[in-house]
Amino acid sequence: MALAAFFMLTLGLVLGFLWTLQEMIGKGKWAYFIFFLAGYLPIYITFLSLTYLTTRSEELVTLFQATKEVVVAIALVVALLFQKNPTDYPFRPQGTDWWMGGFLILGFGYLVLPIGEVPFLTKAFYFKGILLPGLTYFLGRNTRFEDGEVYRLFSMIFGVAVLAFLVNLIEQFVLQAHLQQHTGYSLYNLVINNIDPSGNFGLTWTFETQAVTKRLASFFSDPLELASSVLLGFAAGLIWFLTSKREEGFPYILVMLCSMGSLFFSSSRAAFGAFFIMLFFIAVIFRLYRLILFAFSLVTAFVIFVVFFASEDFYYFVIDTLTFQNASSVGHVLEWITALESMIENPLGVGLAMSGNSGSVTDEARIGGENQFLIYGVQMGFLGMFLYIIILGLSISHSIKVFRGTDNVMTARIAFTAAAVKTGLLLPLFTANAELYAYVNWITWWMVGYAMNEYSKINHGKA
Repeated sequence: MALAAFFMLTLGLVLGFLWTLQEMIGKGKWAYFIFFLAGYLPIYITFLSLTYLTTRSEELVTLFQATKEVVVAIALVVALLFQKNPTDYPFRPQGTDWWMGGFLILGFGYLVLPIGEVPFLTKAFYFKGILLPGLTYFLGRNTRFEDGEVYRLFSMIFGVAVLAFLVNLIEQFVLQAHLQQHTGYSLYNLVINNIDPSGNFGLTWTFETQAVTKRLASFFSDPLELASSVLLGFAAGLIWFLTSKREEGFPYILVMLCSMGSLFFSSSRAAFGAFFIMLFFIAVIFRLYRLILFAFSLVTAFVIFVVFFASEDFYYFVIDTLTFQNASSVGHVLEWITALESMIENPLGVGLAMSGNSGSVTDEARIGGENQFLIYGVQMGFLGMFLYIIILGLSISHSIKVFRGTDNVMTARIAFTAAAVKTGLLLPLFTANAELYAYVNWITWWMVGYAMNEYSKINHGKA
């Protein structure tokens, strides 16, 4: 079964890669790289796990790992080559561009300067994780899609949300086990990432609650990535529902329900909180007052369930979480304190790959790691952290302005989704190295860039 799945996914990857190259190089449609990412990133770790399980080839895993970077790099090169006169390039930088560029330049400085205790190659691998989302932003910043092309991207996002929930149902009721227990996830982590299996299910502790119940991840890398990624599906489904005729709204309702279902299967407290924050944000900013009532009703229903109907274990699990007495919550606080102490002692930072949970950060060098803001603060100092915060703030506020100011419905949908998801991800950013979730982050950074293209036109009449 694993072998058949591997061959099917490999065939899909190869065909998708060749089609993307044909469109980018043969037709000059370099912006089509985003379609490849939208299809590949959700299954990225599952595919790599199956690859190693069936072939035992680290070289093949490395090849497939590099595919996403290769596609982005080709898109960048083709985008530059297809400018007939580079001196007449229409791009005019605006605020968010400067801040994003400054953040990437700062990261590059910490790469080349002799700062930190880790080798240069380790820092380079970590910097790649900072650079690529920035590149997707700038590529999105220069993308101009027709309505049909935007519809194609959103269709892929809807498909991912629905398929993720269907896989959750299979995990829960057919396999009665995590999908990752059948894909070689633990073997991949052990050999490729040097991470020993842990937890009661032989995966990692992330795949279970303290009550030793399963937290499902569908085909994503872990339950936390699934929980963050379904925010994208829900926000996209919501804006399409709100901007479509009511008789055409059922598919978008289905997407939202599937996204909520996956959220429950993931059992992520931060993502639950993020979901409600996103609902209230959307309702207030975009004047959807019925949504406030809906969100308030969900919160009330959850409180009633916990107080009157939940098991005693679940009741105390919620109470301990809210009072930071839960072991996981205490762990977050300890990581934050460690990171803050490091920032106070080293306000200019201690160097790349010295904090966080990415594969290039070793336990020996790691300082803190469960707060994206503090991770950047530890590595690149207060300046790096503040730059990241400013970029997020401008991304959200400017996307809101685009949503309200543009006459193009498709652009408004992209701006809405970008603003809503970036806001929803603020809470997970406080409890995880959430920029590692490539699917939701790369796609939304591209959306922010796309929205900023329209923002320049609204503000200055320039691209």
